[in-house]
Amino acid sequence: MGERTPHLDPNARGALIGLTASHERGHVVRAILEGVAFSLRDSFTLFAQMNVPVTKIRLGGGGARSSLWRQIQADVYGHEVEIVEAEEGAAYGAAILAGVGAKKWGTVDAACEEIVRVATVVQPNPKNVEIMNERYAAYCRMYEAICSVTK
Repeated sequence: MGERTPHLDPNARGALIGLTASHERGHVVRAILEGVAFSLRDSFTLFAQMNVPVTKIRLGGGGARSSLWRQIQADVYGHEVEIVEAEEGAAYGAAILAGVGAKKWGTVDAACEEIVRVATVVQPNPKNVEIMNERYAAYCRMYEAICSVTK
């Protein structure tokens, strides 16, 4: 289905690279999760290039229920991630926007400050962060290589 921010490439395709007969289903699932987190990290890289500070990373919704997914993200980003209490992130966000539109709060920031609650915080594992930084660099090289043969 392509890639979104920051690449905006509808022709981007996924790939499993380095797969051997000794890899099992769990390895493939983890590789997919890491790839998605690397894709999200691309956005944080773009923010850094634009000098837009990212001070908090919050996760919510169904995916945030997975302790593995939460830890992978903390490790890939090299930053703690906060897990919000709200289960339905998109619906909760829409309700916040509606409340701001109805003048319940003056700004989205004010609304979030008042009603968004953090349930838990996941710290990155420094050893894993080092590994993920190496894997992210490889991901970036592979992304460019894959794009060069799929277009």
